[in-house]
Amino acid sequence: QVQLVESGGGLVQAGGSLRLSCAASRSIFSISAAGWHRQAPGKQREWVAGITSVGSTNYADSVKGRFTISRDNAKNTLYLEMNGLKPEDTGVYFCKVDNGLRVSWGQGTQVTVSA
Repeated sequence: QVQLVESGGGLVQAGGSLRLSCAASRSIFSISAAGWHRQAPGKQREWVAGITSVGSTNYADSVKGRFTISRDNAKNTLYLEMNGLKPEDTGVYFCKVDNGLRVSWGQGTQVTVSA
């Protein structure tokens, strides 16, 4: 099973930017769908952005135009560039990989946006 480790979270003021990374223990992103999800305190985990094995991307309406998902297959790393952050973007961000046989999740990284 692939291991996923997120990083890049932190505390930022509203309007600021962060770049999250998700490092995989082996080459996986070119053959899998991947995505970012988040969970705010007291709320269910929600999907944020996704990228297919061929590189097509899509976004939740709440982040469209502000967030960008990308990957570097050579580095086995998935990214989430977040701009124009809002307090409602606060939560734990998780990366997810689905190779069609197994779904893997990272442990998450905390993002806190202050007003």
